[in-house]
Amino acid sequence: MHYVRIILGIFAVLASVNFASAQETSQPDRSATGGAQTLEDIMARQRGEQVDNSFRSDATGDPDSAAGIAQQLGTLGGASDPELWRALRFGSAKITATNSGPAATTLIQDGGMKWLQFREGPLIKYGGGLLLATLGLLAIFLLLRGRIRIDGEKTGNKIERFKAFERFGHWVLAGSFILLGITGLVSLMGRKFLIPAFGHEAFSTVAIASKWIHNNVSWAFMLALVMIFVMWVMHNLPSRTDINWLLKGGGIFGGGHPPAKKFNAGQKLIFWSVIVLGSSISVSGLALLFPFEINLFAPTFAKLNSIGLPGLIGIAELPTTLAPHEEMQYSQLWHAIVSFVLMAIIFAHIYIGSVGMEGAYDAMGSGEVEEQWAREHHSLWVEELKAKEGATPKGATPAE
Repeated sequence: MHYVRIILGIFAVLASVNFASAQETSQPDRSATGGAQTLEDIMARQRGEQVDNSFRSDATGDPDSAAGIAQQLGTLGGASDPELWRALRFGSAKITATNSGPAATTLIQDGGMKWLQFREGPLIKYGGGLLLATLGLLAIFLLLRGRIRIDGEKTGNKIERFKAFERFGHWVLAGSFILLGITGLVSLMGRKFLIPAFGHEAFSTVAIASKWIHNNVSWAFMLALVMIFVMWVMHNLPSRTDINWLLKGGGIFGGGHPPAKKFNAGQKLIFWSVIVLGSSISVSGLALLFPFEINLFAPTFAKLNSIGLPGLIGIAELPTTLAPHEEMQYSQLWHAIVSFVLMAIIFAHIYIGSVGMEGAYDAMGSGEVEEQWAREHHSLWVEELKAKEGATPKGATPAE
């Protein structure tokens, strides 16, 4: 239930594009405007608050009462300019367009300002803060704990841990994710940080290149995601040994190394985080690559409302009628939020696989690991190899 609340909380943030829950505001005094909307109405709508538009949503003119073509105002067809704009805003105007795209006849939608404010404010602030905090915590952990060394005496024997095609899939996924992360941050934060530092022209070149790289490298990421799922899913299914490993914290804080199979519980958590979050990033990315063709949020909100989940965390029902542009805006925000979370997780993964643990990089570097390292961190896996292949594991070679 805790995780359900977290997920619904994220949906609520996206639905309101504001960290505060949207609440009904008292109706302002409109006597000064003769019943028309006031500045406060406009500002409340831009803040993401719910505004009752019933006082003007139907005030879109009456074609049947139009003046004759030769009379004053006759060419307006019974609707003034403000009435025409209201009809456009509330989707009651009869619009034709030369192109047939889903968003061709949506000329006005109110979500743009809320999306822009959230994107330039909380998204950058808290997303960037998450990445910096993760790096800071890893640096502190390294200073306090130091590098995890191989405890026992090294044997000089090597055990094949990952085959060449497994390493290929891993590095394609890792390389593409790094490129996507960098180019995504450029696209999100460039206007705020790069333009002041390098100017508009330099940023324009970087932004165009980043967009091209991001759009095309995404296919490599999705392909590699499928590859690693197929290769390693059977090794990452939960087992009883995972409970013991988690209770002992993986042996990171001393007390010996808990037994583990080819993948320990920590690696399994990384694996499933990459699969689940990477898949979500991919789906929202496809919605952005093919604008207005994939609508994710209105159907999802409708399903959540139908089973009453929003009420469990005390929020109002999520909106189910979204303009095509709003679908794109929510997809972009979801894409960025989930990407920030996965980047923070991958920072920890990179740390453990490089400076954090002696011998860990060899698994994805050469594909062969020191036998003593394997015995300490994946003892059950080594026993399985011994049982299958005899006293000397396949691929074991003496040190030179």
